[in-house]
Amino acid sequence: MNKKARAREIVERLQRAYPDARCTLDFSNHFELMVGGILATQSTDKRVNLTLPDLLRTYPTPEAMAKAEPADVEPLVQSVGLYKNKAKALVGASRLIEEKHQGKVPSEMKDLLELPGIGRKIANLIRGDGFGIPGVVVDTHCGRIARRLGLTKKNDPTGVERDLEKVLPKEHYVKFGHLMVAHGREICVARKPRCSSCVLADICPKVGVDGA
Repeated sequence: MNKKARAREIVERLQRAYPDARCTLDFSNHFELMVGGILATQSTDKRVNLTLPDLLRTYPTPEAMAKAEPADVEPLVQSVGLYKNKAKALVGASRLIEEKHQGKVPSEMKDLLELPGIGRKIANLIRGDGFGIPGVVVDTHCGRIARRLGLTKKNDPTGVERDLEKVLPKEHYVKFGHLMVAHGREICVARKPRCSSCVLADICPKVGVDGA
């Protein structure tokens, strides 16, 4: 089985195993997804989802957030870690959205990457789950499991993203990231993967190998 065929098989099996795999951040518009994505850096989606209601009640739009000072936002995001940097990023991104994008979160990669606090991972999240634009979100689960499965040898997220784009069907780019998160939490955990319970065991080159 060549790499493209194996990638397709991996997606098909994981879709059957995790039919409800999706973005686990709570959001109802592009701005809320951007805010959640920024806050989720080195935090959990569960923790972020507990933080979002009060934050978005106070600053529901880029316009409202742009008028704030980072010090005003800090108390509302303190529970997610790195809160000073995240508050600064939220205000900075909102101000740029107001100044350059008529108050709307942009969909172009180059525009998203200009916003404070947003790298390719969050940009692809916003594009994929917010705008329906294909892109692979490479978080720690995705990178680690893709390497275990032999879909990439790269360690840097951008390199992993490029390799996955070469082997995955484009229509599966967005879904693949969510499947990797679900599988990484449930079965292919970092320290000791549960290979005996894995639906990919027969096509995984690292089956039985811990922490790789």
